[in-house]
Amino acid sequence: MLPKGWKVKNLSEVAYIQTGIAKGKKEVGDPVTFPYLRVANVQDGYLDLQEIKEITVSKQQIERYLLQYKDILLTEGGDFDKLGRGYIWHGQINPCLHQNHVFAVRTNKDVLLPEFLSVLVSSFYGKKYFLSCAKQTTNLATINSTQLKDFPVLIPPFSEQKKIAEILSSVDEAIASTQAVIDQTRKVKQGLLQQLLTRGIGHTRFKESAIGTIPEQWTVKLLQDLATIQTGLAKGKKIQGDSLKLPYLRVANVQDGYLDLSEIKMIEVAPKDMDRYCLKPGDVLLTEGGDLDKLGRGDIWRGQIEVCLHQNHIFAVRPNFNVLLSEFLAFQTSSNYGKQYFLTCGKQTTNLASINSTQLKNFPVILPPISEQKEIVEVLNSIRSNELAAVQELESLEKLKHGLMQDLLTGRVRVGVTPNQQIRVKDADATVYALKP
Repeated sequence: MLPKGWKVKNLSEVAYIQTGIAKGKKEVGDPVTFPYLRVANVQDGYLDLQEIKEITVSKQQIERYLLQYKDILLTEGGDFDKLGRGYIWHGQINPCLHQNHVFAVRTNKDVLLPEFLSVLVSSFYGKKYFLSCAKQTTNLATINSTQLKDFPVLIPPFSEQKKIAEILSSVDEAIASTQAVIDQTRKVKQGLLQQLLTRGIGHTRFKESAIGTIPEQWTVKLLQDLATIQTGLAKGKKIQGDSLKLPYLRVANVQDGYLDLSEIKMIEVAPKDMDRYCLKPGDVLLTEGGDLDKLGRGDIWRGQIEVCLHQNHIFAVRPNFNVLLSEFLAFQTSSNYGKQYFLTCGKQTTNLASINSTQLKNFPVILPPISEQKEIVEVLNSIRSNELAAVQELESLEKLKHGLMQDLLTGRVRVGVTPNQQIRVKDADATVYALKP
């Protein structure tokens, strides 16, 4: 049931949907070259304009594909996370066109605020619609212009649209600010990692090694000589006889530098196999890949769940603690040095890459004495604690935004209607004050 004063209309009734230009057209008459936006530029809630490419188009077609101020850019799909993602165009590049995998939605601003529509399409309501009508294959989904035109737009009174957009924009600003802190902290950490992994602490004498110049007292050894690499349990394996249901870690639980244990699933395993796949405190967890950002990402298992297994897409690396600290190995695999190794030897297809246990075993570990490993870990942990605090803050803000969207976009909480019905987001800490009827 719609809240009082709200309407529902198809997107085509309240906006113009502009499709984009296809790349690779031959024999363009009266050609001119313009910058244009690709799917890679249109992220979920922001635009990445670091790399803008150009396209050749006929002069007569410029107006047809030209972006206008406050167009809402939406991607047609690809991976599930690309389906319907987007943001508002603020004329950052003028003129600028857009490719055919990006829609430009131009609202009738007397009826529908671009800022409100941008929030609506990115909400659970919007994503649910796009998934329900999208053409789907394995891990891929796309929508076409007809499906986009049929999107049922919830239209509150204009004053309420404006207030909803303002509230959520305040949270978005806090999210962007926190993300900037995380990005800067990681940049500093990577620079320090590079220095510490090549120069160490207080060294004056150096030597050449298989991986470049390192301090004279250091060595380089294969990971298989310093640790046990444990592969994980395949899901759906048929079990003969008795079985146990135990918690296990999936790729979704293993993030870059931390573990997300908010959702832990269960898996069946034969009692005799339990020890074979069980995690132990100090194991360094590494993902085998998938998207490029998942390749070799990981963190340390600290026994957060007493008995926990891991799936076959996660490696558990168990160091010999007499020669290699878990923390030192985790920092090394997450460094540019580690990521470059995994990218170089990983099996790659379009936007996907994976490593196997043999390649992981052959990872060349830079090995200082254990006492210096402890010193290096201590230095890096001081930066990592700041990073983790910012990551936790970001997660809190994203949960806050999700909750606000659920309340505001369903009309459960009304704003901008009467003076005693309001929500304010207080500065960057995003403290919420709600006064409901």
